[in-house]
Amino acid sequence: MRTSASAVAAPRGVQPQAWRERVRDPSLTALLIIQLCVIFIAAPLAALGLPWARPAGEALVLALVLTIVTLSNSRGAIIAIVIGFAAILAHLVFVRHPAPYTNVFPRGGSILMFGALTWVVARAVYAPGPITLHRVQGAVVLYLNFAIIFGSAFRLLWDLIPTAFANLAAPASGFTEIDTMLYFSLTTLTTTGFGDITPVHPFARSLANLEAVIGQLYPATILARLVTLEIQHRRR
Repeated sequence: MRTSASAVAAPRGVQPQAWRERVRDPSLTALLIIQLCVIFIAAPLAALGLPWARPAGEALVLALVLTIVTLSNSRGAIIAIVIGFAAILAHLVFVRHPAPYTNVFPRGGSILMFGALTWVVARAVYAPGPITLHRVQGAVVLYLNFAIIFGSAFRLLWDLIPTAFANLAAPASGFTEIDTMLYFSLTTLTTTGFGDITPVHPFARSLANLEAVIGQLYPATILARLVTLEIQHRRR
C-alpha cells in the first residue's frame, strides 16, 4: 500500500514541471510580442501624452511579469520580481515627498525585474533540446532586455546627475523621459549613434561603452551557442 501511494503521489509532483516544459517555448514568443508592443508602441504613444497609452503600457508590463512567473521555476527570480515591484510601489508612496534618492526605487525595480527576466529567458533559450523558432525569438527577447535594463540605468543616472547627457534638459517625471532613454539605449546597443544625445559624464560614458560592447558581442555569441546546442542535439 505504501508503494502504491508513493507511486501515485510522484506523478502529481512532476505535473507542474511538465506543464512548464510544455509552455516554455510558446511563452518565449509571447514575451517577444509583449516586449515589442511595450518598446515600440506603448512607450512612444505614452510619450505623446495619449491618456490611454500609459495604462496600456503598464498592463503590458504586468502581462510580461506574469509570463515570467509562469515560465520560471526559480524562487530567486520570483523573489527578485517581488522586490522590484515593491520598489516601484515604494516610489508611488514617496512621490508626494520627492527627494533625489526616491527615483532609485522605480529605476532599480525595473533593472531588477528585467534582470530576473533575462535570467529566466536565458535558461529557457539555452536549455538542452532542439533549437526551435520560439527559442530564437527568446534570444531576441534577451537582446531587447539589455536595451531596457541600460535604459533604466541611463534614466537613473540622468535623474541623479541632470548634466550627465548633452543636448538634454533636466528630466521631469513622465513617459517622455523613459521613451528618450529607451531610444538612446537602443541606438547605443546597436551602435547606430545618431549623435543627438551624447553622454558627457564619466559614468554615462562608461555605461554607453559597456552597452555598445554587449551589442556587438551578443549576436555573434548567441548565434554560436545556438548552433552548438543544435549540433549537440542532432548527435544524440
